[in-house]
Amino acid sequence: MNPRVAMLAHSTLPRGGVVHAMNLSEALTALGAETVLHAPDASGAGFFRESLCETRAFPVAPAPRNVADMVEARIAEYVAWLRRAENRGFDVYHAHDGLSGAALAQCRREGVISGFVRTVHHIDAFADPRLDAWQAQSIAQADALMTVSELWRRRLREDFGRDAVISGNGVDLAKFSPVLNGRERALRERWRLGDGPVFLAVGGVEARKNTHAMLAAFDLLLGELPQARFVVAGGASLLDHGAYAQEFHAALAAMGERAQQVVVTGPLADADMPALYRLADALVFASVKEGFGLCVLEAMASGVPVVVSRLAPFTEYLDEAEALFCDPFDPASIASSMAAALLDDGGRARRLATAARHSWRAVAERTLALYARLRSPAHA
Repeated sequence: MNPRVAMLAHSTLPRGGVVHAMNLSEALTALGAETVLHAPDASGAGFFRESLCETRAFPVAPAPRNVADMVEARIAEYVAWLRRAENRGFDVYHAHDGLSGAALAQCRREGVISGFVRTVHHIDAFADPRLDAWQAQSIAQADALMTVSELWRRRLREDFGRDAVISGNGVDLAKFSPVLNGRERALRERWRLGDGPVFLAVGGVEARKNTHAMLAAFDLLLGELPQARFVVAGGASLLDHGAYAQEFHAALAAMGERAQQVVVTGPLADADMPALYRLADALVFASVKEGFGLCVLEAMASGVPVVVSRLAPFTEYLDEAEALFCDPFDPASIASSMAAALLDDGGRARRLATAARHSWRAVAERTLALYARLRSPAHA
């Protein structure tokens, strides 16, 4: 008998862990496991897109400006939400981040729940010890761990002495594909993308996304490709990236007139993302810390060449025939790979095949197998 699952995310925003949690919840529902996705809803707008599974976005108070104070408040609000009768009695509680995981750890200590699962997408190093403590609790006190790549499985062993099941990641091939859907022209006009090559970065302006180095690489390319555009899409986040964003925008201003070739969109409607991938000549994702990199699969499913860092986790699931690798700490290396991406040698079929190997159904099947082990009499 399939379990009733409470899936927990830290917010309703389209961040990687939230996107993973929603797609996994939908895939579990399709396999017959009643799954409800929970998240605090600071804006009152609900989740970033409609879902095929049940969702419960609960209202929360305005966030304090300090990040740690905000997380502390959100944990308390999550615990209060989970104490409510309608949110009790799930067979499995499954968190996808330190915030919701810390809330489940507190609920377990209070006897509100008997245990929980935590998926670790990546581990952060925080300046505030409270954030580190909550992250550690969410990992150390979980009954079982999942993670999206071998890189973070090793880190969990090294840092916490815990093993984890690798769930992997998936991509929706019906949503992300090379087939035009009619939104492309409006997006091209909205962002004045012109007729030159378009390089797309997804995830907004953040240090771990390495956005500043990618901007420097684009600036190097403009001498040879003066009509090119660099689009930095997304950026919804609970964390404060203000200092890094200031450095990025200072570098952008220093480009003078060339800065007009750069578009920083901010958060986008989920429905715009498939068309935006198709407008791109290449995805540039020279990230220096990533759990897996969902946008890489989304771009590949759209037929778009991808430039990625020669670092794990990218080196775990991609090879030279599928992606263009770069040194993320060297803008010249990033620029070289960006230029090479424009010389597509017929690699679209390989990219589509790579994306097709990663299904949400497979992620859901691995997850159900873990749930079954946890619920077995031998585990109890």
